Amino acid sequence: MGGDMDTSSGTIFVGGGGAAQDTPCVLRLDLGNRHGLITGATGTGKTVTLQILAEGFARAGTSVFLADVKGDLSGLAESGAPTDPLHPKLQERAATIGLDPYPYEKTAVEFWDVFGEQGHPVRTTVTEMGPLLLARLMDLNETQEGVLTIAFHLAEDEGLALLDLKDLRAMLTHLGENAREVGLRYGRVSTASIGAIQRRLLVLETEGAAGFFGEPALELADLLAPAPDGRGRVNILAADRLMHSPRLYAIFLLWLLSELWEELPEVGDPERPRFVFFFDEAHLLFDRAPRVLVQKVEQVARLIRSKGVGVYFVTQNPDDVPEDVLSQLGNRFSHALRAYTPRQRKALRAAAETFRPNPRFDTAEAIRDLGVGEALVSCLETKGVPAVVERVLIRPPSSRLGPCDPATRARIRAASPLARRYARSIDRESAYELLAERAAARAEREAREAEDALREKERARAGRGSGRSRRQSPLEAGVSSAMRSVGRQLGNRLVRSLIRGLFR
Repeated sequence: MGGDMDTSSGTIFVGGGGAAQDTPCVLRLDLGNRHGLITGATGTGKTVTLQILAEGFARAGTSVFLADVKGDLSGLAESGAPTDPLHPKLQERAATIGLDPYPYEKTAVEFWDVFGEQGHPVRTTVTEMGPLLLARLMDLNETQEGVLTIAFHLAEDEGLALLDLKDLRAMLTHLGENAREVGLRYGRVSTASIGAIQRRLLVLETEGAAGFFGEPALELADLLAPAPDGRGRVNILAADRLMHSPRLYAIFLLWLLSELWEELPEVGDPERPRFVFFFDEAHLLFDRAPRVLVQKVEQVARLIRSKGVGVYFVTQNPDDVPEDVLSQLGNRFSHALRAYTPRQRKALRAAAETFRPNPRFDTAEAIRDLGVGEALVSCLETKGVPAVVERVLIRPPSSRLGPCDPATRARIRAASPLARRYARSIDRESAYELLAERAAARAEREAREAEDALREKERARAGRGSGRSRRQSPLEAGVSSAMRSVGRQLGNRLVRSLIRGLFR
């Protein structure tokens, strides 16, 4: 099977089983939007399966988004080569499964990074994230989530844009200062809850999440844009550092999935997916997730396929994914699962039961005995019916196996037209600035009113003082007293003289 024969026939060549299996294992592109699941213990080959699927979709013209947890998937940016130390083993695998000739080629990629270190910065606004996902990100309780929701509604009603974390901080402060008035319209606002949310925001900032919120926000069109040759582009999110903030990682990917669902038009069942989304370390999304969040994931997974989007969850065990979501995943790739404990053995049996049985082998035993680079595969067939499970040797990738050269990453990033668009953050007028202006105007008005009141008080005091005699100094008071005493004495003498004159 030639390197391009698979996509030209509407399929992605996944692998085969050598002479014992005449029919190659393929994934049908027209059913690629029916989602998928890649499972397996650490070191069993999940990353290579993800890599060859990403190559296949991109070769067919479908754009891809994936999280590179260990840095290995950056090798998509470089072509494999016979000089690779692993070339003999890769060539042997290709010959075994009938991949002849074995093509070496690179894939067009864009590098992204929430922290802006290994790729274009990824940003969104607080408003676009919404109160539900933010509450999950900060691990808020129900009461605190309600207060956060009130803050969002109040910001919308007052025309205050929430773009970054300082906007949200200012909005929460404004909410606390007007809690009594706001409570009459939206419900009781607890200052204790506001304080708890502010503390959680401080934790987010400490973890480096502040740079994720702001503008310019990521535009989906930049993820969907094809490469210059018409093939799909693979968008690689550097997630090695992001994994140290697992809640931010999970919420970011869920937000992106929700944005795709809300913004893309309905296309039904296209000949190939418009976009494919790989969610590595998927268990992080569901760990301690509230029921409402799991329901949202299930809803998005059920409906987004009509937008031409396929979602592929990658995790160690099918048990990591809730049953309602698991039932939406049609294309299955299971590498070896370990079964050392009763719980693991139970999970292995449950994983085996999700496949359509093959009479040639026991599925549960096969999952346990698979070698590195082997997988049990069941992709959808005509009318979306799962194929009988097959034990498959996964094909080797055409791109480089392992991380790309750092110089290659830097060159691709610098040459991209997206570098100029996303390199610098924009801090336009929003809630923080508007509320600061309001506070400054209020302070100025209060100062002016206080000054006017002081002047009025001084005028009133001056008016009352004008109707009274001027207060005398001590010297003046002494002279007046002496004059009054002399006057009294003279008056008395005059009166006595007049009386004596009357009786003479």
